[in-house]
Amino acid sequence: MSIAAVLIVKNEQAHLPACLETLAWVDEIVVVDAGSVDDTCRIARQFTDKVVVEDDWQGFGIQRQRAESRVESDWILMVDADERVTPELRASIQEALGKGEAAIFTLPRLSWCFGDYIRHSGWYPDRVARLYPRGRAGYNAALVHEKLENSEGLPVKPLEGDLLHFTYRDLRHYLEKSAHYAQAWAEQRAARGKRGSLSSGIIHGIGCFLRMYLLKAGFLDGRQGLLLALLSAHSTFAKYADLWVRTRTSPPLPDAGAGR
Repeated sequence: MSIAAVLIVKNEQAHLPACLETLAWVDEIVVVDAGSVDDTCRIARQFTDKVVVEDDWQGFGIQRQRAESRVESDWILMVDADERVTPELRASIQEALGKGEAAIFTLPRLSWCFGDYIRHSGWYPDRVARLYPRGRAGYNAALVHEKLENSEGLPVKPLEGDLLHFTYRDLRHYLEKSAHYAQAWAEQRAARGKRGSLSSGIIHGIGCFLRMYLLKAGFLDGRQGLLLALLSAHSTFAKYADLWVRTRTSPPLPDAGAGR
């Protein structure tokens, strides 16, 4: 069974070489770029001739669908540029494909964040469905938080070996990504007629902190766990606040007497 590693990228020159080096064993690498202005495409072409630029961004789901459509191999391994396939995970993938069973496989993802690997806080094993037979499963068209759809009801099975995730370069990078996801989440909800409130943002934010730091044992991740719980609570509040701003506020009506 042939396998393709598939990536959607933009301005990932810092991460891409290390990621692609851990994928040298696959039969095919497909990279769909969203309009990078750095050396991302040049680096990608050092590893594969299947590099395509699709810069009319319509969301993560659509971009993954475009990447899927370029694949010729039997299996798809969806990977992000800030991830690395460990030798243990590679062996687990090859063993699973060798059995010839049609299934969707989940990969345990271990994230490095703010100076350490996060093994609690609800972040590990953070299983993600990333290995699937081409044409029998595929991503939906969600703007953000896209999901792999299993329309045929294929069995879902776990693999061993970690997918390393180098998620944030620094605090600024975290805040930028958080703001981007909050905006996309609010846009998606507003388009479906949903409304937000500041009170719901506060409640969900507090709930997020308690869940991560206490219920998910984030305190065992030390200072990184505390920082992540606080930041996640802020991000949760921000997305509800963004939705509220979009749906509950509007500019004042023109005043005929204004300016007199």
